[in-house]
Amino acid sequence: MPERASAEPAAGTDMAVTVLDGSTFVVCDPRGDLDGSVAASGLFASDTRFLSRSVLMIDGERAEHVSLQQVAPHLATFELRGPRGLALRRELFVGRGLEETITIENPSDETVKALLVLELASDFADIFAVKRIEDLAAPGSSELAPSRSERWKDTATLQFADEGFPARTLVHLAPAPDEPGEGAACYRLRLEPGARWQLLVAVQCLLNGVPPLGGAAFAQQLRDDRRERDASLEAWWTSVPLLQGRDAALERTWSRSLADLAALRLRWTTEGMVPAAGLPWFMTVFGRDSLITSLQELLLGPEPAAATLRALAETQADADDPERDAEPGKIVHEIRRGKTAQIWTDRYYGSVDSTPLFLVLLSELWRWSGDDAIVLELEAPARRALAWIDEYGDRDGDGLVEYFRRASHGIDNQSWKDSHNSMVFHDGSVARAPIAAVEVQGYVYDAKRRAAELARRAWGDEEMAARLEREAAELRERFDAAFWLPERGWYALGLDSEKRPIDALASNMGHLLWSGIVPPGRIAAVAERLTSGPLWSGWGVRTLAADEAAFDPLEYHNGTVWPHDNSLIALGLARAGRADEARRVVRGLFDTAAFYDGRLPELFAGYERDGAEPPVEVPTSARPQAWAAGTPVLLLRVLLELEPDPDGASLRAGARDLPEWAEGLSLEGVYAHGRRWRVRVRDGAAVVDMIS
Repeated sequence: MPERASAEPAAGTDMAVTVLDGSTFVVCDPRGDLDGSVAASGLFASDTRFLSRSVLMIDGERAEHVSLQQVAPHLATFELRGPRGLALRRELFVGRGLEETITIENPSDETVKALLVLELASDFADIFAVKRIEDLAAPGSSELAPSRSERWKDTATLQFADEGFPARTLVHLAPAPDEPGEGAACYRLRLEPGARWQLLVAVQCLLNGVPPLGGAAFAQQLRDDRRERDASLEAWWTSVPLLQGRDAALERTWSRSLADLAALRLRWTTEGMVPAAGLPWFMTVFGRDSLITSLQELLLGPEPAAATLRALAETQADADDPERDAEPGKIVHEIRRGKTAQIWTDRYYGSVDSTPLFLVLLSELWRWSGDDAIVLELEAPARRALAWIDEYGDRDGDGLVEYFRRASHGIDNQSWKDSHNSMVFHDGSVARAPIAAVEVQGYVYDAKRRAAELARRAWGDEEMAARLEREAAELRERFDAAFWLPERGWYALGLDSEKRPIDALASNMGHLLWSGIVPPGRIAAVAERLTSGPLWSGWGVRTLAADEAAFDPLEYHNGTVWPHDNSLIALGLARAGRADEARRVVRGLFDTAAFYDGRLPELFAGYERDGAEPPVEVPTSARPQAWAAGTPVLLLRVLLELEPDPDGASLRAGARDLPEWAEGLSLEGVYAHGRRWRVRVRDGAAVVDMIS
């Protein structure tokens, strides 16, 4: 069983600590306090903040942080030192609510009297409002105006209620406070030498008129939750592959990534858990993110991919709704709940690539699992997705797929680089939509070829298979003519509203190698551009080349390095037969992870690698983030050149002449076709054995 890295590294005094169970999570400081001193501080559920303040005071003082232990994503224990030598422990558990156990011990030889005050508040802010405050100012420098009423329901239960939204927070306290005050529970303690005192705090998050449980019933629910969460995590660690090798940093990265992937699972469907996009802003289903993360982790097992596909099929658009950027057959971009859904929307469809990626993942799941059943189950959603590509994705009938925002509030750039200034020309000017993004054409090409295989081998529709193969071949020719820039030697970033090539050199074209749309004669040029010169930072491929006018090594999509982007580029390089370039990307990212305690961030700065100096962190980068956590899993697949064999119902490893640092590496428990496999590196080659 792999070493169980916690979901959070050891905390410094200014580090945010996250305790989570899917879309319910706490962000606190290293003392366990929710006070706004760290970004996104609070207790959140369903995209709504149910507690904005929970601060423990003893005789008017905060306790001092001593240590943090987090053995599971949903559980954290804080050891603290209080005034006059009091020893404090705060244990936080998150399930269908929050349970906190506060233990105070007097280790001295004298009786200690103390006033304990637990300060509590709720603002019921939606997650977007919290993010706006964080973006505009330093954490804690500005507060949202409370929109709640507060009262004691009884001597042991404090209730907060939103005045404009059906949300309530119930805080159950055992024992009841000696003095129930306004937004505070006060206890007058008398601790004899060696004595111990304990307070249990249980917090219910209620939406839309859901009736509350009584204190005892809710406590029992939390106990049941904890057993269920513990069992689920145990099952996860029992099932994932074990990595062993000579490189301790590589093993640490593997364990950290598996821990984060476990932490970011959402109980979204009755049949499985879906990867959330990342903490703290994106603890929900995101079409693109959930699809790519599920693809990255397929060698762990089929469950995340199957659950993701089912969740997205259930929410596939069935009507033309401009305010949601929805059209029939389109796969959702993101799903929101709670107050955020009321203020914005519950479903938003503003991503152009989620729909073809849905088809790619369905095919890849079939190739890894050999499961015709799910392909037959999702045949109708898959056909609707194909129809969307042709009828709505191709907005002007030119055979290419474009995006254009119709919603009054939404995303302007609807490819993976979705910031407002990501689609830029070589001179730095910003392109206008509708835009045909380069990588999207590759996704569509791949989706049609893969759907053709499914039509022929699972759906029994030879006519459809032949048509899709013909359309893919036509797209390949059309694409190369429209996007290749012979005077520059690379593919355009996209086509703008006037069909002008957006001529900046960017990482997007690396995804084309993964899709297979690049003609053989152009592969070498694309591979060289990606892994040398101004696109290559030494740590990975930059989102935008360093000699472009809009380049900024700290700008979100215009010069930073994104691990997930690089993982797909590495996969494409390997599939195109460019093993040396693929391994260069793999090594650069594993080197990066070592500087981040094994956890790859969402993105990092695109400065040139300089000797032993670490890569520069981008402060706004999310950690943990799902497709960053999934990156090491995909990189190991790339390094070992692991591919499923649908015809032989087996697993192949094609890697030869591997670098010395990979010698002795063993990955035991890789999933493929309902079996588990062992992959070992011996004498520079990867060898596969079936173990169960």
